[in-house]
Amino acid sequence: ASPGNSLIVADYGQLELRLLASMTECKAMIDAFESGGDFHSRTALDMFDHVKKAVDDEDVLLEWDYSHGDPPKPLLKDKFASERRKAKVLNFSLAYGKTAHGLSKDWGVTQSEAQEMLNKWYNARPEVGKWQAETKEFAKNYGVTRTLMGRYRQLPEAFSKNRKLIGQVERASINTPIQGGAADVAMMAMNKINVNTKLQRLGWILLMQIHDEVILEGPQETAEEAFEVVVECMEAPWVVGLPRTAVPLLVDGSYKHNNWYDAK
Repeated sequence: ASPGNSLIVADYGQLELRLLASMTECKAMIDAFESGGDFHSRTALDMFDHVKKAVDDEDVLLEWDYSHGDPPKPLLKDKFASERRKAKVLNFSLAYGKTAHGLSKDWGVTQSEAQEMLNKWYNARPEVGKWQAETKEFAKNYGVTRTLMGRYRQLPEAFSKNRKLIGQVERASINTPIQGGAADVAMMAMNKINVNTKLQRLGWILLMQIHDEVILEGPQETAEEAFEVVVECMEAPWVVGLPRTAVPLLVDGSYKHNNWYDAK
């Protein structure tokens, strides 16, 4: 930032997964996000029986509020870090249509082992599987898919007889609503930030956007107040055509630094 200025760096937390929960009306995902805490730890609980047993037996804690001091027992994310990493990969992979074949390569396990974990994930979230199947079928029948705001993506390969191309269409058909929906949210939030009169009065300007993150620059003395406005704009980007999500959008960030590296 220029001398006397600082940066606001703000980004969405798990935006794509929140959109997936909302678009599919998945009860388990919506409940998990509304409960707060670590979504990937909750997924590991569904995927691995030994992790669930450890939590049920109170050998480890699913989550902990550090405002109450240090946890009295190990946390799931520390005790079962490997399982949580797999759960995190699985959460994002399924949002983008990855198959058991792809996951088996990622994890170095057999395809049947990968399929078993996929089945556990879908069994806990049946609405996601139903939405994906319907979305793929629509894309194959009509050659299009749409983002959250209704922007079209043409998929002409849907009418091909090539199975590989059809597979690409199926993945794109469920990927685009989510990643395209995240772009819809980010663009509308940027619009709100860019025209916000309070931010203009406080001397802040939007510099750039990186995926689901925005960076602004302005005077150090108004940074905290401006940061609150930015978070408000990002957590409520709703305009005509952009439906409010079934789960809250969460934004995290910083306003006390003058370079991006420290802000991150």
